[in-house]
Amino acid sequence: MNHTTHVPDETCATIPPSPAEHTMGSDAATSLAGTLKALADPLRLRMLSMIATSPMGEACVCDLTTVAEVSGPTVSHHLKVLKDAGVLTAERRGTWVHYRVEPALRGAVTTLLESFAPATVDAAARTAPLGGLTDAEETLARIAGRLSDECPQRDPAAVLTVVRESYTALARSSAVRAHLVVNTERFARQRLADAERAVVDARAVPQILFVCVANAGRSQLAAALVRRYAGDAVVVRSAGSAPAADVHRAVRPLLADLGAADDAFPKPLTDDAVRAADVVITMGCGDTCPVLPGKRYEDWVVGDPALASATGTRAIRDEIDRRVRALLAELLPDLPLPA
Repeated sequence: MNHTTHVPDETCATIPPSPAEHTMGSDAATSLAGTLKALADPLRLRMLSMIATSPMGEACVCDLTTVAEVSGPTVSHHLKVLKDAGVLTAERRGTWVHYRVEPALRGAVTTLLESFAPATVDAAARTAPLGGLTDAEETLARIAGRLSDECPQRDPAAVLTVVRESYTALARSSAVRAHLVVNTERFARQRLADAERAVVDARAVPQILFVCVANAGRSQLAAALVRRYAGDAVVVRSAGSAPAADVHRAVRPLLADLGAADDAFPKPLTDDAVRAADVVITMGCGDTCPVLPGKRYEDWVVGDPALASATGTRAIRDEIDRRVRALLAELLPDLPLPA
């Protein structure tokens, strides 16, 4: 009788990957470290912010000397560091050299300035522990019941789904858990209204949607200014492609001055909000906003108040105010506006 011995085929054995195989490669880490080292200077970050948010997308040494009380040669040195690291490109025109963000890095620079930097600043200032609901489902069911009464034409089950989705979306990023229930109801009510408007096409009044990355500064200010000037003559929404945990600290006093501090909270961008809008204003996130036919789109190049000084934040508010009044003058020619 023959006995066959089976030898395991080592080539078929499943070998779990080593943790080291999931880490960043040495070459990539070295390259990234060099770029981060070039960025790791407060003045360079401010200069990069100025270039990235300039209406023309560029700046020269004469512009950048206004960022801080430093000499032209010092500014030129910092620009050279950023250029050598591949972050900036340079073009000489006459006696001046103009600097732009390297096209291949525009998305990365936008993420750095619009998402990572504000989140870092806010996280450093946040000390209060986060709390949450112990029984979310019961609370969400009550919210859905109230909204179903307001929207009798909608299936109650569909309303509950919208409420749950709204809660999940806000809970994922919100740092203000004490207001999470109230904000969930507000957000769900907005979403239901937007969905109804998109289907019914009820255009009794124009609807404006302001979209930025974090929905924590510029878009909130723009929406608050529209409400201040137009009231119920316009429906206004704001949203973010990557909502922040909370409204930026520097922006809260400005919203309070406009009477909008209690109503402002970061919200994610939804397709229904875009469909319901007549005018969509992007503020640094145009590539992430759906482009639908029949909508008016504008991209407002405005600085980010999250990282600006107090004076800079007010200047940004004033620039947004100017643009808002110009927009409302077009949409509502008979609306009285301050000069």
